[in-house]
Amino acid sequence: MSSGVVPSPNVWNSPDVYELENLAVDRGQRIEAAMRSVHDWAGLDVLDVGCGTGFHLPRFAATARSVTGVEPHPPLLRRALQRVRDVGGVRVLHGEAGALPLPDASVDVVHARWAYFFGPGCEPGLAELDRVVRRGGTAFVIDNDATRSTFGRWFSRALPSYDPLAVDRFFARRGWSAQHLQVAWEFDRRADLEAVVRIEFAPRQAEAILAEHAGTGVDYAVVVRYRSY
Repeated sequence: MSSGVVPSPNVWNSPDVYELENLAVDRGQRIEAAMRSVHDWAGLDVLDVGCGTGFHLPRFAATARSVTGVEPHPPLLRRALQRVRDVGGVRVLHGEAGALPLPDASVDVVHARWAYFFGPGCEPGLAELDRVVRRGGTAFVIDNDATRSTFGRWFSRALPSYDPLAVDRFFARRGWSAQHLQVAWEFDRRADLEAVVRIEFAPRQAEAILAEHAGTGVDYAVVVRYRSY
């Protein structure tokens, strides 16, 4: 594994539970709607960086000309390949954000959701976007918004060193814009919410969260960052 790859503590270790999280977050697809309002990918070539188990690949493939998922972790790569085996126009490649296995100027729209873009340290990945996105294309980075919402409060408590305003400044200096959205976790069962909380937070933090929060839903704020090329 390249030194540039940071292991994900949730999906790498618990892909089946993470699938429950993917199914629960933003069921109204407000994130996708916000992205389309900036740059619709219908008929275009899409890249999903850090695609994990490939959850989003079929959604893009419904209207895109082609979809490429890039994933550094072989077990997740295999799951993504299995997911899209019968989906036309989709390929999944082994690679990482800082060394994308794509030619120059080969994609129109890039999606990176909770993958690796958290400000300083992601410069190699941003440089690769400069290389692979065609002129007129757009890259999207979906981040947690740690400044508001119930989940944002949990996130800030778990990562007190995380400075969301510094991250905002980092991206703004590089020409990125942002939309702030309110979405939600909406689970079918309390047990599913509990399982997801336990892969997202350290044991003591997870149990404190579950003790204070009832029900199967959580309000969740996100930042949709985007840059045109």
